[in-house]
Amino acid sequence: MNGNVVLSVSNLSVEFPLRGGLFRRAARLQAVQHLSFELRPHEVLGIVGESGSGKSTTARAILRLEKPSEGTIWMDGEDVSTLSERQFRMRRRKIQMVFQDPYSSLDPSMVIADSIGEPLEIHGGLRGGERDRRVAELLSLVGLGPQQMNRYPHEFSGGQRQRIAIARAIAMEPSILVCDEAVSALDVSTQNQIINLLADLRERLGMAYLFISHDLAVVRHIADRVLVMYLGRAVEEGPSTRIFEAPAHPYTRALLDALPTPNPATQRRKRKNRLEGELPDPASLPKGCAFQTRCPRVMQICRTEAPSARPVSGGGSVACHLHPDEPAAPPQHISVTSAGIDLTDETNERQPR
Repeated sequence: MNGNVVLSVSNLSVEFPLRGGLFRRAARLQAVQHLSFELRPHEVLGIVGESGSGKSTTARAILRLEKPSEGTIWMDGEDVSTLSERQFRMRRRKIQMVFQDPYSSLDPSMVIADSIGEPLEIHGGLRGGERDRRVAELLSLVGLGPQQMNRYPHEFSGGQRQRIAIARAIAMEPSILVCDEAVSALDVSTQNQIINLLADLRERLGMAYLFISHDLAVVRHIADRVLVMYLGRAVEEGPSTRIFEAPAHPYTRALLDALPTPNPATQRRKRKNRLEGELPDPASLPKGCAFQTRCPRVMQICRTEAPSARPVSGGGSVACHLHPDEPAAPPQHISVTSAGIDLTDETNERQPR
């Protein structure tokens, strides 16, 4: 494993059993298939794709919330996939998760001082005033005041609850924060506030993020690199700028073209690239490329051979038979907006508002 990596996932696969019917044999759903990627220190890796692409299952497998069927996971130079549950729990402080619904991750019967303070007591040995001082510091870090320590989760807004969940997640100073659709349940204005908070915490605390989202506009705003998944497989990976300006995979291009744009002419052009065709049964994927049933540029080889990852101009890789026989698409300006702001404008990139 490269020493300049905080997380390395190699050949990760996750399967779920499906119950068979009277005339149907039991099958297995391949939720994640032979996935490999690395996360570098202080980096934000965005993982994107439609619902069912395997994004969240990947995160849950890394945190042992789902059991992988194969593959290895290295964290800070250690193969954690070989550890027992007890050994892994001792290392969980290195990697924490922020979920989509903060209310479900907070005990409604506990005041937030106790919710945030619980890991400080269990793993840090802090008690009484020492614990409360640390809780106050964490609340200040996420933009909440210490006077709110004795309130219950239901007394806060959705955005405030997500701030509390983030404060709990960073309490043990992890090196990796996994954000699983962490802003998707929030309104656009609150989304921007949380994204800016995460960017600020990364600078202050030096964490690396796995940022999982179906919202490419949000990912464009925070990610350094992007991994695109389709039906459990990685189809493209590369620097954020290259992915958004010169997508190499037809699926990536279709996802980008689905984003709204204020320019009517551009919107009409992008409609031509929208996804059509039937989504294959995840439990019975076709031979060859899984995207063949929806790809506007499908070839005969796509129906017989699954593409392997190949380097692409501009950085990263793509799993598509169109490459390397065909050069990567030339850079184009694609307007990606969030809250009325053009996120492709470099002056807006990762700047607090």
